[in-house]
Amino acid sequence: MNAPTPPLAARGSVPAPVRSPGGGAAGAAAALTAVVVALAVVDITQGTAHVGAADVWHAVTGRTGSSDTAVLVASRLPRMVAGLLVGGALGMAGSALQAVSRNVLAAPDTLAVNAGAYLALVGLTVTGVAVPFLAASTAAFAGGLAAAAVVLALSGLGAGTVRLILAGSALALGLSSVTDALILLFPERTEGLYQWGQGGIGQNGFDGVAQMAPVVVVGLAGLCLLARKVDALALGDDAARGVGVPVRGTRVTAVVLAALLSAASVSLAGPIGFVGLCAPALVRPLAHRFRGLVRARTRIPFTGLTGAAVVLGADVALRAVAGADTAVAVPTGTVTSLVGAVFLVVMALRSPDTGDSAAPDRLRLPGRGVFALTVVVLAVVAVGVLIAAVLLGDSTLLLGDVVNWLTGRAGRAVSLILDTRVPRVLAALLAGAALALAGTMVQAVTRNPLAEPGVLGVSGGGALGAVLLTTTVPTAGSWGLAGASAVGSAVAAVLVFGLSARSGFHHNRLVLLGVGVSAATTALIGLLIVSTDQFSATKALIWLSGSTYGRTFPDILPLAVVLVIGAAVAVVRRRELDLVSLDEDTPRLLGLRPARQRLLFLVLCVLLTAAAVAAAGTIGFVGLVAPHAARSLAGRRHVRVLPVAMLLGAVLVSFADLLGRTVIAPAQIGAGLVTAVVGTPYFIRLLVRGRR
Repeated sequence: MNAPTPPLAARGSVPAPVRSPGGGAAGAAAALTAVVVALAVVDITQGTAHVGAADVWHAVTGRTGSSDTAVLVASRLPRMVAGLLVGGALGMAGSALQAVSRNVLAAPDTLAVNAGAYLALVGLTVTGVAVPFLAASTAAFAGGLAAAAVVLALSGLGAGTVRLILAGSALALGLSSVTDALILLFPERTEGLYQWGQGGIGQNGFDGVAQMAPVVVVGLAGLCLLARKVDALALGDDAARGVGVPVRGTRVTAVVLAALLSAASVSLAGPIGFVGLCAPALVRPLAHRFRGLVRARTRIPFTGLTGAAVVLGADVALRAVAGADTAVAVPTGTVTSLVGAVFLVVMALRSPDTGDSAAPDRLRLPGRGVFALTVVVLAVVAVGVLIAAVLLGDSTLLLGDVVNWLTGRAGRAVSLILDTRVPRVLAALLAGAALALAGTMVQAVTRNPLAEPGVLGVSGGGALGAVLLTTTVPTAGSWGLAGASAVGSAVAAVLVFGLSARSGFHHNRLVLLGVGVSAATTALIGLLIVSTDQFSATKALIWLSGSTYGRTFPDILPLAVVLVIGAAVAVVRRRELDLVSLDEDTPRLLGLRPARQRLLFLVLCVLLTAAAVAAAGTIGFVGLVAPHAARSLAGRRHVRVLPVAMLLGAVLVSFADLLGRTVIAPAQIGAGLVTAVVGTPYFIRLLVRGRR
């Protein structure tokens, strides 16, 4: 017997609009069209060359004019039309995805459609095979569709906002890591792809626009033909089946059409972020006032028009604020991503919380002998990985070489190798332990097993601070880099933990806030990289991949100091960690102040994350995987979890760094990219287990 379909007002679903007695949708559409036309006119007049009304008229009528008119025809008009197409495609895709999933956070970004399409295009580029534009768009469509199918299958349609965005964010991070690895490994073939990957509507002629326009029209026509069935889905699955609507077929068709629109957008302008989230969010309040917007046949084109306004508005605002010369180097996608991050934060603050995102750990209380054996085995494995990491690389050494180096009797060649290799091995080892310790504490404090410095935006804040210092002060030392990273992590932590503290660090709000802040830091980091010189940009990209290349002993000294202090405090305060991880009342009954203890552990988490980011770059999922695995091996008591988690984190990052240095030597892959590829399936496994 089928379970009853939850009402639309349930958490995680799109609320049923309240119809007003009057219409007005046509008037709203006319007003929005006027806004879009005005933005389009302003957009084509902005640029480094002066273009007046006469030049625009000459271009529209096809009359030859000055060189400024030629610039208008070759660049400005294609840019404006691309903005219309991209915004319309993403807006319609987001509206369709939210309708069929009954989830207000469904969008090409949160379903990893853009990340999948971007990876497909980059993968096609590195092959060196020249393919027509439409063939590349087909590859992008396949990649985006596959990503959307995986996310929807993992999250479950209508299963809740947090599971959807967690599944999408995790898959997008994994796909982006593979993309970044390809860009770093094939710099000649992928030159300029990173900047294009930030999303920009600038075009060189009408060729791309002319080829993608029919695709967008086909997507719009398909969604309009599907509109009545989409409306039936809003009544619930059982009701839709009762009126003869094929529920599964309708959803699949809508997702395919949304992926087609998203692929067209990515092929034309790169992955422009969060337009598919912002446009439906702007239209949703209007649907409460205007009856016509309740129907999908009207709402989807209206949302597409809103998306066009968002993209053109972002481009106009960028050129008005930054100036024409600066705006050329700043992708439009950076602005839309920042706006989308704000939308995520606002939606997180307004969303109800059910705690459905948590995947509770299974209770297991191993004996002391088992725990001791676990620690010994992990310690032996850590030592083995450490020795292998020191000996293996582009040049293979022997243990005798290491002994001679330690005693000062090694030759010049061996000394040179070990002087550069040992610091980076220690950086990976200490960074893994620090991130695991930070993840253990933040999961205990927030009582959220899915909390992790990377997911919560703390790592992104640290990376932003470090990249900002690196691109502005290239000669900054290790302590300066650690300080800048600490400031960035602290700002991100204050935003995430401060805004979620009022609700008791509930799962939904905490994770959504973290994803929003992380999206903002990612956009700002991309802006800094594309705005700096090529040398600094390459250096920042390598560092962001989690590479320990070029680390010295002074670089890892701040991390070692913070790790020792953090581990000592965590061990001394292990009982407080146990208590705050239970509930709010138990610590108070025992005379503790949960707020003070929570603040102490969060400060340590920020310092540990910042120091790890400064020493080894951005390394994701370690703070999630290590604590989970530690609790499954040692139980819930932190006196056991802490050492096991730190050993696991150290082993994971050290092994990832070793693989990145040796598998495709002499080329190298950052440890952060390897941990992302490994951590994404583990994260997805936790989501699947939570769904069960």
